[in-house]
Formats: sequence, C-alpha cells, structure tokens
Amino acid sequence: MKKILVTGGLGFIGSNLVNYLISKNYFIINIDKSSYSSNKKYFINSKNKNYIFFKIDIKNKSKLYKIIKKFKPVGIFNLAAETHVDRSIDDSKNFINSNILGVHNILEVLRKIKREHRINIRYVQVSTDEVYGDMPFRKSADENYNYNPSSPYSASKASADQIIKAYKRTYNLDTIIANACNNYGPCQFPEKFIPKIIYNLINNKPIEIYGNGKNIREWIYVKDSCEALLKIFLNGKTGENYNIGTGIRLKNIDIVNKIVLLAKNKNILFGKKRRFIFVKDRPGHDKRYALISKKIKKKIGWVYKTELDKGLSETIDWYIKNKSFFKKIPKKEFAKRFGLQV
Repeated sequence: MKKILVTGGLGFIGSNLVNYLISKNYFIINIDKSSYSSNKKYFINSKNKNYIFFKIDIKNKSKLYKIIKKFKPVGIFNLAAETHVDRSIDDSKNFINSNILGVHNILEVLRKIKREHRINIRYVQVSTDEVYGDMPFRKSADENYNYNPSSPYSASKASADQIIKAYKRTYNLDTIIANACNNYGPCQFPEKFIPKIIYNLINNKPIEIYGNGKNIREWIYVKDSCEALLKIFLNGKTGENYNIGTGIRLKNIDIVNKIVLLAKNKNILFGKKRRFIFVKDRPGHDKRYALISKKIKKKIGWVYKTELDKGLSETIDWYIKNKSFFKKIPKKEFAKRFGLQV
C-alpha cells in the first residue's frame, strides 16, 4: 500500500483529503500541530488501520525529517497553513511562520532526503487563487498570470509558491503547486463565510455581510477539490502550476441568498425573520477572484462534478446533522470579528 503524508490533515481541506485518499487505498500519515481550527479527530476515522497521526508542527524540522525518513511516503500534500485573511490583518506573524518558514522547512527536509537516500518525493503545495490578487472585471488568471497578493495571508502563500519554484529549479525537487479557488463543504471551521452563514441561520442570528456584498468569489465543493489534488499528484508535470477552478462565480450577497433559500426549503429557519447586516469591510478586501482552469482539464483530465446548489445543500445537511460540531468550538474563536485593524 502506497503511503502519502498530509500536513495540516486536521484542517478543513486536509481532513477531507485524508478521508478521500484513504478511500482510494492509500496509507495516510497525518501531521498537524492541532490549532484552534483543527477538527481534532471529529471528522476523520482515527481508528482506520490505514491512518496514523502525529502532532507535529511543520516548523519542527528535526521531527519532520524523522517522520519522512521513517515512512518514506511516495508523496506529500502540504495543507498546513494559517488561512483566515481577517486574522492575518490583525496579526501576520503566525502566517509568516507557518506559510513561509514552515514550507521552507519541508523543502529543506525533502532536499536532505533526496541527497542522503536518493529519494525524490513528490511534493504538492496547496495554494490559493488569492495570490493573483484583485482581478479586474472580465479578466481571469491562468497559471502564467503575475502574482499580486493583497493581504498578509495571500502574500505569505505567494511567497511560499515562489520559494517552491526556486527549490525546483535549484535542487530539482519534484514539486507541483495547485492554486485552488474558494473551497466549501462539510466540517469547515465557522469563521469562514459559508459555515458562518449556516451557523447564524441555525442559531437565529443576523447574517453579517462585508461592505456592500458585491465582492465576487469562485467556489468549489471540497470533494471535487480533493479529486483534483489526487489527479494532479498522479498525472501532473513536475515544476508546474495548476489552477483548480470551476468558473462558478457569485457575489457574496448572492451566496447568502442561495443558502437562505435552501435552508427555507429544508424547513430549518426558526424564530424571527432573517436579518442581513452590512458591516464595515476589511482593509484591502479584493473585489473579485477568477481563475482560468483550462490547463488542468486539458493536461490532467479533471473537471468539477458538483454544482453549487447541490454542494450547498449537502453542506447544510452536514451541519444540521452535526450540530455538536459547533458546540465543540469556543465561540470566541469564530463569533468575534477579526480584520478591522488598519
């Protein structure tokens, strides 16, 4: 059985990817520092015989090296990252440490493994569409589009991407970068946009919308994203970037309206009439993200499967069936508004 190491495997995309890879008969070594937003075994079957977990921070190079040397995985997916843009505005230090220095540690370990054991492990960096920055209307970013990050978060991810490219060229490491659009789905931490909407609906709280609600994002159901990542790992060309997008782009206010309508059809709206509250926008908020994803379709043979209404419906159903998920999280971690510092 082939072994794959997933860093950040207790996070949202990470935990979904771990489950997906196990279903595809891979043995998974999950490394995670277990932070405030980690799922902490809530979502993953930790007793599965094809799964092992180590509480390790990717900034700990010596422990990282020992694990990789011991298991010698055929591949590594790096999803260990600080991801909440608003938190990066309030304090960027953790983002620099994890998203840049942590990635540098992984690359150094891979370089050492290659030099000492003649093993060139395939490394897939899960990046973001936010590295391309605010996209002008009627323009979209392909893999050759210039990076233009706007927030400390996106700048940290863009920096990591550039370091990875340099290590590929200098040390000939087997690296691939996947730039994904906004993921949504089961078990996402409720500081993020879609689960926060669902939480507020379930708990009869007003829905907060940044600015005028017209910021546009491109959306992908997390299961489709996991399938794309595995296909990139199996069939991607070393040293390349691949955008993972769907072309499903909506204004934030339209996403809210869709979720409210779906919730109403499921009879989960309780109490008083839903209220929208337009709140102060965060500094440097990008107006629009948009990817060109022809490369992954043509070169890898991947296309998304889940339409937005279906994905949102399944996501709502998961949170309804797993209300205890919210109860396990201290409200101070997601109820407080971040990202207002200027």
